[in-house]
Amino acid sequence: MSSLLVTGGAGFIGSNFVRHVLATTDHNVTVLDAITYAGNAASLDGLPEDRFRLVVGSVCDADLVNDLVADHDVTVHFAAESHNDNSLNDPSPFIQTNLVGTYELLQAVRRHDKRYHHISTDEVYSDLELDDPAKFTENTPYNPSSPYSSTKAGSDLLVRAWVRSFGVQATISNCSNNYGPYQHVEKFIPRQITGLIDGVRPKLYGAGENVRDWIHVDDHNSAVLRIIDDGVIGETYLIGADGEMNNKSVIELILELMDQPTDAYDHVNDRPGHDMRYAIDATRLRTELGWTPTYRDFRSGLAATIDWYRANEDWWRPMKAATEAKYAKTGQ
Repeated sequence: MSSLLVTGGAGFIGSNFVRHVLATTDHNVTVLDAITYAGNAASLDGLPEDRFRLVVGSVCDADLVNDLVADHDVTVHFAAESHNDNSLNDPSPFIQTNLVGTYELLQAVRRHDKRYHHISTDEVYSDLELDDPAKFTENTPYNPSSPYSSTKAGSDLLVRAWVRSFGVQATISNCSNNYGPYQHVEKFIPRQITGLIDGVRPKLYGAGENVRDWIHVDDHNSAVLRIIDDGVIGETYLIGADGEMNNKSVIELILELMDQPTDAYDHVNDRPGHDMRYAIDATRLRTELGWTPTYRDFRSGLAATIDWYRANEDWWRPMKAATEAKYAKTGQ
């Protein structure tokens, strides 16, 4: 039986990863999470106490990180500041968590010779033109465009340097946009769903032509576990499910699935530096590691996500009012 330390495990993707690991393996899991606004201990409710524990703390706390890494076989690093709008308003937390936090973890896994997996994003590559047939691959040059994506790119480069210079046993994965249960209501899809539940018209940045490559969070996490088990040390794997769709089409599909007119939304000013298109080529992951997604149909995955938010108002409602008040100040 292995033991996993999961940083950021009370966040959206991290909490779903913890649930996936506990449901599909015999591993024990410890979560290290600072429980900032994006982390929610309620996302971990109901997990087996004999195989799971939550430690509240920061990945920037060198002593805490050192002790936890020493006690676990594998460290999986999800913890990150990850909201582009927030990074434009105040980049400083992104520097601390995404760069300093990654450094502390790398030093600890180096010191104790532990396996490490680093979760990253396709946003490190910048964006593609709407009419460009290309997709991101493991060889795409980094070209980040925001404080968020630049600090994630920097953390990836730290991992690569620690592998080459110090022999750290690490792998990296860069994933496209996730959706599914337990996602904070500030994010695009849950914001529209929870707003519609409350009778509020969705809001769309600009013309809504920006394309994202959507993947259900369960598929992302099954791929991460496959990389941890079978991935080649020092290598990077891109995770995607061929789910390209522009934001306008996503909003219209949400409206349709929630029995609303598909034009019942409002346009707001576009976000500064808004990337146009992301697209993942996950060929390496599929051919070398044999991974395939379960949710091949975005429509069915989105319908299941809508059902989850309808059934779990007690989870998201406490954060909804504060989130909308923040957006109202900027007219969004």
